[in-house]
Amino acid sequence: MRDRVQTARARPAAGGPSALRELLERVERATPAGRDRAIDGLRALAIAGVVLGHWLVTALVADSGTLRGASPLRELPAFTPASWLFQTLAVFFLVGGLVAARGRARAEQGFRAWLRRRLARLFAPVMAVAAVWSVIAVTMLARGVAVDTVLALAALVWSPLWFLLVFGALTALTPVAARIGPAWPVAVVALVDLVRFWLGGPGWLGWVNVIAGWLVPYCLGASWAGGLPSRRTGWALLLGGAAATAVLVLWAGYPASMVGVPGAAVSNLDPPTLAAVTFGLAQCGAARLLAGPLRRALRRPLAWAAVAVVNVHAITIFLWHQTAMIAVTALGLLTGGILPGLHTAPDSAAWVAARLAWLPVFGAALVACCALAGVTRPGRAGG
Repeated sequence: MRDRVQTARARPAAGGPSALRELLERVERATPAGRDRAIDGLRALAIAGVVLGHWLVTALVADSGTLRGASPLRELPAFTPASWLFQTLAVFFLVGGLVAARGRARAEQGFRAWLRRRLARLFAPVMAVAAVWSVIAVTMLARGVAVDTVLALAALVWSPLWFLLVFGALTALTPVAARIGPAWPVAVVALVDLVRFWLGGPGWLGWVNVIAGWLVPYCLGASWAGGLPSRRTGWALLLGGAAATAVLVLWAGYPASMVGVPGAAVSNLDPPTLAAVTFGLAQCGAARLLAGPLRRALRRPLAWAAVAVVNVHAITIFLWHQTAMIAVTALGLLTGGILPGLHTAPDSAAWVAARLAWLPVFGAALVACCALAGVTRPGRAGG
């Protein structure tokens, strides 16, 4: 579908409402009749959750001429439910496993050729980010910007990239993912947590869960490649996963936040814990239950066109969303003042309200970043 929609978007059209209608009609015509739009909708929701989550739980605080990272989750425990809503990585891995298994089954080339093609699509956009940030870092250091500031900004850009490495590794495991199913990876995560938390095992053992933990939703998605399971299965995953997570948080001492909190002794995400896995299973159940409503909603041409564009550029959006936030923060400093929700410490409800007001600005900056990266040139957009 990608090539068809790219071709449709490449054709020139006059401006105004008629141009929009023509564009939407072209995207509709370019969409294969049998495409399950719910899967694309779930992927779009997952990437939106990751982006909005990072923008809400990450702050750059202006402090004595430097910028340092901070998180409202440390100062505002009541903000913890935001991590339940916006930590949507399990849904992304679920869709990734499903799409990869379907694509592998349809591929005419051998597995190695298929894998090279998928990994190239996954990692090619990283080169642009690396080039831009190499120039930015050198320029900042040359202009006397504090090293701590440069490191703080670089960490925001590069630290989320672990996701691509894990996704690439799981992609290589696609042929076996559907066969092993999610039960074995869950057992591995549970055993690792038992050893490191309760039996005095080494902390480094937790890094086994980086693959095993995210293999759970990936395997689940691969097992759904032949068709989504019943809604009963969705409810079982949602309720069972939520109940297991509640037990682990309330009685086993796991953190309530589903993302890392600076200064916390244990993170559910770095590396993944059993609580993160059970929470992810609940999200996968919710994704199954949302499939029907999403499928109906995406019959609307405008909604479908938006989702199609997000899907084609999901990795690029992921790579540039922190740069967009950093750009707005840096430009805000040029005003000569400290702007609430942008440069202030995330330690009050007022900060949360101010940060919510900045989200549309971050979104506009992200569109600009993607345009500069070339993803919105004629012939490059699509679904």
